[in-house]
Amino acid sequence: MCKKKSLMAFLVLFMVVMQGCPGNDQNENGEQTQKADKAANDYSLKPMSFEKVKLQDSFWLPRLETQAEVTVPFALEKTERAVENLRRCGNFVHGRGGEKPFTHRFVSSDLYKVMEGAAYILTVEDDPELEKQMDDIIDIIADAQQEDGYLYVSHICGVANEREMGKTPYSWVVHSHELYNLGHMYEGAIAYYQATGKDKWLQVAEKSAQHFNKVFFEGDKNYNDGKPVNQAPGHQEIELALCKLYRVTGKQLYLDMAKKFLDIRGVTYCPEGEGTMSPEYAQQHKPVRQQERAVGHAVRAAYLYAGMADVSAMTNDEELATALGKIWHNIVDTKMHITGGLGAVPGIEGFGPEYDLPNKVTYDETCSAVANVFFNFRMYLLHKDAKYFDVAEVSLLNNSLAGMSISGDKFFYVNPLEADGIMMFNHGKGGRSPWYDCACCPSNLARLMPQISGYMYANTDDEIYLTLYGSSQTDIVMGSNNIAIKQVSDYPFDGKITLNIDPSADQEFALKLRIPSWVQQQFVPGQLYEYADGVKENWTLTVNGKEVASDVEKGFATVNRTWEKGDVVELNLPMPIRYNVSSDKIKANHNRLAITRGPLVYCAEEADNDTGMVQRFFVPAPANQDDVNIEMISDGVLKGVPRLTVPGKEIAGDSSKDASVKLVPYYAWNNRGDASMIVWMPRNAQLATEGMKSNLLNKSQYGEILASHTWKEDDIAAITDGNWPKVSADQSLTRWTSLPYKNRRGDISIDFPEIRKLASVSVYWYEDATGEKVKLPREWWVEYKNGDGEWKRMTKYITDFYGLKKDTFNMVRPEQPLTCDAIRIRVLPQVEFCMGIHEIELSFEE
Repeated sequence: MCKKKSLMAFLVLFMVVMQGCPGNDQNENGEQTQKADKAANDYSLKPMSFEKVKLQDSFWLPRLETQAEVTVPFALEKTERAVENLRRCGNFVHGRGGEKPFTHRFVSSDLYKVMEGAAYILTVEDDPELEKQMDDIIDIIADAQQEDGYLYVSHICGVANEREMGKTPYSWVVHSHELYNLGHMYEGAIAYYQATGKDKWLQVAEKSAQHFNKVFFEGDKNYNDGKPVNQAPGHQEIELALCKLYRVTGKQLYLDMAKKFLDIRGVTYCPEGEGTMSPEYAQQHKPVRQQERAVGHAVRAAYLYAGMADVSAMTNDEELATALGKIWHNIVDTKMHITGGLGAVPGIEGFGPEYDLPNKVTYDETCSAVANVFFNFRMYLLHKDAKYFDVAEVSLLNNSLAGMSISGDKFFYVNPLEADGIMMFNHGKGGRSPWYDCACCPSNLARLMPQISGYMYANTDDEIYLTLYGSSQTDIVMGSNNIAIKQVSDYPFDGKITLNIDPSADQEFALKLRIPSWVQQQFVPGQLYEYADGVKENWTLTVNGKEVASDVEKGFATVNRTWEKGDVVELNLPMPIRYNVSSDKIKANHNRLAITRGPLVYCAEEADNDTGMVQRFFVPAPANQDDVNIEMISDGVLKGVPRLTVPGKEIAGDSSKDASVKLVPYYAWNNRGDASMIVWMPRNAQLATEGMKSNLLNKSQYGEILASHTWKEDDIAAITDGNWPKVSADQSLTRWTSLPYKNRRGDISIDFPEIRKLASVSVYWYEDATGEKVKLPREWWVEYKNGDGEWKRMTKYITDFYGLKKDTFNMVRPEQPLTCDAIRIRVLPQVEFCMGIHEIELSFEE
């Protein structure tokens, strides 16, 4: 727990203010204008920008086409409410009148991320209609910004929720998202400027950044009584964005600001509390250069680490690099799922104790996987070490990619490694959702996917690095020569990579080819996972048909020669089916195996294994390669995806029998319906039998269930009978309603036979077919008792909502797992209507 550091805080404030931006020129408005002296103030390893790499493969290219044709248009439609909020804000700022915006902390950030993804699409392909749509939204954004640069809808229009946003601007930056939102706006504005050359949105971003500099580090009479706020934001993102703004404008101010926000984190402000107000939650427990462990909210943490890497590269700050190395090891040695997922603890969407990596009731938010990619890609650029890219690749191809359906219009927020088919632990919804109230994950994927080709190639003055393999072509300038590279590969399904290298003139350089850790001793770097099958197949490398011997250094095989037109390189990375075990310290994986092939984690899914929970299967030991099978799925949504078949056993009554277990890549699960799935296969019948039991509290485990009133044709017991409706207006199932009483609050209490740790409450609302009598309610909340007989209102997790959506479960979580012996759900109906509930599902920490 950090302590107050008044003297240190004063010294840091004095240092930050006095540092300023020495030597910077100012224009007549006092704005910093000096350009950075050298573009070399960055990573020495330069990645090829995504628009300079042409994809020609069958894995990523179809996804990018889906991104352009489905995901981005769909996401822009879903974020129209954010556009409307900004439009109303502009009307308010300019005195035009009209309806005020709705209250929200971060809905605009989702819009900015989607717009960033749209800008990337415009970078590689002209789309006048999309560009016009972007220009129209940018006009609305610019119109909503105050003259001084401030842009936060809820405070500007006086509709802020004081608990979540503070009483005045910047009075609650630990949770308000004021800087987080604008950080995402900067990234979108930069992407659009680079795509089109239009700078209107970039000017909005710069105006905002200069406003932040004045308010946070100099003092502005209109904010915080004129004193510098001098506090790092609760949700990191601004650091990354300022580094990008520095790159595109060359203005030293923005890099200095990014560094200042890092310098003051854990120094000038330290929250005191638990859960979302703990010092660790937003990594404010220590100055960043003293941090050694990954703690708190996983997305915030990984964004911070990515920002630290950027500033380290741009300022040659070795202390930041040293801290990042320790944090990285803490993650890969103790806190990362085999899928590359981060943040296993649902209560804080973050890191728990070392080795606490459950499979079913886990979190692994899609955004944290995306942030894990960002962080590790930067670490690779910083150190030229493939182990970091190995982690980025696993996180990208497994957890991140699982976050979006093949169709591109349904998403996972949460990514468990096991689902029993009864209740997906995914923000209370069965399977994927078209969108979320907190829509950070779909919008993050919308901006990640178009950038994929930018992870394939990088270079220095005399080296070319290949990392993410796949059919593509690019041109790399070295000195006065152009090096044309064409790559042919079916990666990640096949490990054969062929490169045609055509320099414009003979050129000497080192070609560095990544040899992934999964080809060598373990699936992913770190001390958590290792192979258990003893399979040994060596990779091979040839140049113009002749085998080349090359030692692997920092994960790369190097061919250093004078290259000529027509040179052909072939790299073969064998992809046998591998069996993995985890560290004994991970209790959830005792006596379990996970199956991988190449960089992909595989899972057993009910769609491939007849009807019934896949938890019925167990795999006692790794099989010989002769006893396993690989086939390409020939039809359906997963056409062309490899399916593995391995020998195992399955529970049959009181005994077991031989069985063939079929598995598909983890990223592809839940595209064929909501049913059971498992990654870590049990090795014995006892574990399989235990796995077939739901983690949910079933009817026999409830104590008394009471309602303030139940209509004679309803049954209060129906709300926990496990029968899910198809839609809210499903009339075929028994339910609970408040009929015939209109305008009357309804209370439902559920007692537990023993003290439990409540993790979530999910409600599936009922409405009648015509909507004439029973409608969805207007408000609800949860109360609890913890042994003293007194009802207390549950404090919900800060990003959750008491949802009022039909045709789905509406899930809300406590701020932290709630120790209680009873809960009460209190519901208020719409005026002149009754309300009803189909089903209530509760989940608990084990």
